[in-house]
Amino acid sequence: MTILVTGAAGFIGSNLVRRLRRQWPTRQLVSFDALSYCGLRANLAAFDDDPNHVFVHGDVADLDAVEAVFSEHSPSAVIHLAAESHVDRSLEQPLSFVRTNVLGTAVLLEVARRAWGTREDVLFHQVSTDEVFGELGETGSFDERSAYAPNNPYAAVKAGADHLVRAWGRCYGLPYIITLSSNNYGPRQFPDKLIPVVITRALAREPIPIYGRGANVRDWLFVDDHCAGLVAAFQNGRPGSSYCFGGRCEQSNLELVTRLLDQLDVIVGRPRESSRALIEFVSDRRGHDFRYSLDTTLAERELGWRRATTLDRGLEQTIRWYLEHEQWRETALAALAK
Repeated sequence: MTILVTGAAGFIGSNLVRRLRRQWPTRQLVSFDALSYCGLRANLAAFDDDPNHVFVHGDVADLDAVEAVFSEHSPSAVIHLAAESHVDRSLEQPLSFVRTNVLGTAVLLEVARRAWGTREDVLFHQVSTDEVFGELGETGSFDERSAYAPNNPYAAVKAGADHLVRAWGRCYGLPYIITLSSNNYGPRQFPDKLIPVVITRALAREPIPIYGRGANVRDWLFVDDHCAGLVAAFQNGRPGSSYCFGGRCEQSNLELVTRLLDQLDVIVGRPRESSRALIEFVSDRRGHDFRYSLDTTLAERELGWRRATTLDRGLEQTIRWYLEHEQWRETALAALAK
């Protein structure tokens, strides 16, 4: 089996590639990435000498590029992570998000359909987000049966991509699964997302912006736990099904940031709670959903998956990774500045 992973040089993609190489070292793996601002070739450098891994630089919205990958490598499975993924950027550049997340998914689906025909031993695995469901109040959780109600351009295009996957499954018989996860964090996350922003700014003793009063609530999932879920769904998920992965660890943004800063102070030897003074409240984001939460019962029951990493342990690992990879941080910050 040859597996095509799109968005492989990004945060979740590169962590997934690592898990796939550990779990199936003899399977052929094709990493496909456009190397946009948050996709770093360095994230996959460890596999440059792996005879069962190949990196292909390409854009999922480029029909010729995607057809070339299928023609040359004949993948029988796709794990589709390629996406523009920053909500703030989607508010400023919505058409770019439509192109990559909607058109790119349609191109990939159509090329896969033409290549696979009526085969049943193939799989299109769509990796999605809890943001497609919209926002919750102070109680309750979304699950696989929840209606989609996206509230920002990023969430809307991810919802659109999920709908395309279902349509190709129903109309053309394309075997698929969809997985949806809560907020991820961990090594190699680009420094424009909340946790690496906090770490990077705290180390430089720069102000740390928090939207509104920091009351918005998110559920946090360590990236390696998410990747374990992706592999479990890929192996054992029922075609045509969706699965939710969450950390069962809800925190307001302010709670999370103070927790992270307090851990960082201990690790780097600063006076306890001293970095909290860097917090700066800023105007809230347009369309900022109040709360997300996912019910992971189905994934636990059918896939045997459970979150393994506590928030405190995951934050500690994440802080230490960024401290130990200063060159990576500099490379990522330089890419962000462009």
